[in-house]
Parts: sequence; C-alpha cells; structure tokens
Amino acid sequence: MSEAGLLVALDVDGTILHEDGTISDAVATAVRNATERGHRLMLATGRSWETTLPIVEELGIGPEYVVCANGALVMKQDAEAPGGYRRHLIETFDPSDVLRTIRSHLADGRYMVEYPSGYRRYTAGMTDWNLENAEEVEFDGLLSEPVTRVVVVSPEHDELDFLSVVEGMGLHQVAYAIGWTAWLDIAPLGVNKSTALERVREWLDVPRSQVVAVGDGRNDIEMFEWAGAEGRAVAMGQAPDEVKSAATEVTGSVVDDGLAAVLNSL
Repeated sequence: MSEAGLLVALDVDGTILHEDGTISDAVATAVRNATERGHRLMLATGRSWETTLPIVEELGIGPEYVVCANGALVMKQDAEAPGGYRRHLIETFDPSDVLRTIRSHLADGRYMVEYPSGYRRYTAGMTDWNLENAEEVEFDGLLSEPVTRVVVVSPEHDELDFLSVVEGMGLHQVAYAIGWTAWLDIAPLGVNKSTALERVREWLDVPRSQVVAVGDGRNDIEMFEWAGAEGRAVAMGQAPDEVKSAATEVTGSVVDDGLAAVLNSL
C-alpha cells in the first residue's frame, strides 16, 4: 500500500460519472474508503463550478480545492461562502477572435461562454447543457467581455470528424480539448488542468511523487504528463489511444468501475 496522504486528482465525466450521470456503488465506496485512509481526493474537471459542486457533495469528499473549467477556475473551501467554496484563482481571455474563427468553419455551431462569476451566455441550440444562471443571446452577445471558458457544440459532426475540423482552424491563441462527443472546450492559452493542479500541489505542499491523476479525455493529457513525471497518471479503459499514451498506466473502463480499482490500490 502507498504512503497515506496522496493528492488524487479525479476527472468527472467518464471517470467518476457514467454517461447517464450516475456514480456506481463500487466507485462511491472506493472514494469513501480512500478518504478514510487519509488520501486527499479532489476533482479536476472541464465543468463549471455550478455543475461540479453537486458531484463534490454526492461523493462526500470536501476537498480544500476544486479545479473547474479545465484549470481556468480554482475553488477554495470557505465556510462562509455559498456552497462552502469561494473563487480563489480565475484565468480569463477575450473570446471574440476565437469565436469568430470557429464560426467561419462551423455553419451550424452552438456556443456558450462562462464568465468569472459563473454566469453564462449561450446561443440557441445548447439544449443538452445545464443552463441555470444563464441567458440565451445572439452570437454577437458572446463577444463583449472576458471569459474563463468557451464551449462549442457541432451537431453535424462525430468526434473524429470534429477533431479534424478543429485542427484545421489554427486555434493558436487558446488551449482547447475535444469532449467525448462533438464538443469543444476552450480555455485561456497556457491554462489547463495541470497548471491549476500544480498551484494546488504547491499550496498544499505535497511532493510531486505523491500525486495521482485519473481521467479519460484529451483535456486530461497535460494532467497526465504533470502527474506521471514523478507520480501516477491513470487513463480509463475507454480513453482514446493518445490519452492512454500520455498516462503511466491504464485501468478498466468507467462501466467496469476502473476508478474503483485505482482508488483501492492506493
């Protein structure tokens, strides 16, 4: 068994959550047991804080920090703040150029931007997303203020086709990752899960050898490179090949409770 007190960064969708949004009993039990053994489990996700907090609460983990928006937002525990957390680190960028570039390549794209406060604006057609604390606007209504995150959905494409289209856009001023369906998650240039997690590691004074990261998406590649340099980087079994290649090991798929096996090994 590893020394107690590991910092364990977990992706959410496809790692903790099944595609239908549920958490298996095996994973819930493994999370509880790992926490009781003294490991510090935290979330590192592309999700907004508003859609991440319910997962924190369902797992019952209470981490000191939570990484959201692919590293553009870090929440810190604060008993006096709503939900028990406050915005601790916020990275923003001007979305106007990248949105115009993408729109010129995607005639049927749907768009959403997220602001530092958590408020969001979106265009018509974003029907599969949580749209609380958000308003629908015309495309130009997305361009006026700095944002932490841009989401682009392309219903015309499957994942591999979408990846090809996006690579042809030349998005050099931002960081981006393709989701497990045809959607694009965009963060400020130089910002990703690993940059936020390195801040967290320093704040908590955890040795590099005592970090573990588990995920399944292309937005986890930098996190794997960060964790795997001296610690463990674990790809879920259903992850794309390039994601598995960035990891130090591969576990079972989300449907086979691959995360539970990792947590039980700590």
